Amino acid sequence: MIEDDKQYFRGRGAQVNPHNKFLKDDYVKEHIEGIDDWEESDHKTTFLFENSKTIVNKVESPDVGMAYSLNPYQGCEHGCTYCYARNAHQYWGYSAGLDFERKIIVKKDAPALFKKFLEKKGWDATTISLSGNTDCYQPAERKFKLTRQLLEIALEYKQPIGMITKNSLILRDQDILQEMAKLNLCMVYLSINSLNESLRQAMEPRTTTAKQRLKVVEELSKLNIPIGVMVAPLVPGLSDHEIPAVLKAVAQAGAIKAGYTVVRLNGAIGPIFEDWLRKNFPDRFDKVWHMIQSCHGGSVNDSRFGDRMRGDGNISQMIRDNFRLHCRLNGLNVKEIHLNHSLFKIPGSQMTLF
Repeated sequence: MIEDDKQYFRGRGAQVNPHNKFLKDDYVKEHIEGIDDWEESDHKTTFLFENSKTIVNKVESPDVGMAYSLNPYQGCEHGCTYCYARNAHQYWGYSAGLDFERKIIVKKDAPALFKKFLEKKGWDATTISLSGNTDCYQPAERKFKLTRQLLEIALEYKQPIGMITKNSLILRDQDILQEMAKLNLCMVYLSINSLNESLRQAMEPRTTTAKQRLKVVEELSKLNIPIGVMVAPLVPGLSDHEIPAVLKAVAQAGAIKAGYTVVRLNGAIGPIFEDWLRKNFPDRFDKVWHMIQSCHGGSVNDSRFGDRMRGDGNISQMIRDNFRLHCRLNGLNVKEIHLNHSLFKIPGSQMTLF
């Protein structure tokens, strides 16, 4: 229940635009008569174009399950209130709040940079993860088609790719993914952390429905594209009770693997999520907030590698046990997926990677 509907930005996750810690000054409106040329924001999405030097980043964190990430967009219009990528938007000079959702940086030179990276001497075709930071199938992709171009290049070079998304736009590229799957060059994950449509609309306002995401799992599975699901993040007191239902549904749709994380609210995400939780669930705020704290040693964030994603304490252990039980009951995580790194070849060259 939203206490003050007039002050709520419908269709956005964050309801505030907190100060960017890397900026010295703020531009604010304190007196209506004081600034003649002030422009009120209508909260529409703006696309900003960036000429990057590189597009593939080596991932140093040992507990995120990827070695390299590839992100054609920074910021994400999906507006997930808990998104860990919000903090990174501050490096670009913007807020982790509303700016993250409405100021989308488009790396139009991503395809050329990707080719340049793959042709570097000594590249060993290690799996590269699309959407290591922001969703590569967010609404901007329908317009700019960068992700499709990147997949075309990956297929051409026989470069293994991992993907994670919560957008059904991925079905547009099923033709490329199917060809990659035939060569064992791709693994796709869908993010589904709740089947509750009301919760999704509030917490992930511009994402596709859980019902549609299950359809994506089913469609990709029928094409023999290996598909898994990330039930992430689980919010204790809001969505953790859905573990049995979510895992049963994704297994029936054809998923073969499943993973999860417990929500953690590091950096600017803490006040953004706290504000959202107070406005949307005032009657449950204290309970949910304290349950999150109990998973991270009394804080809402834990930066320790290994513990930060799963949490610790009694509630975290109950979540872990429940998740493992229902993965076992639904036959998930039985089959191992090992992508093929031996087919990599720079087009026009005579040498294949062995």
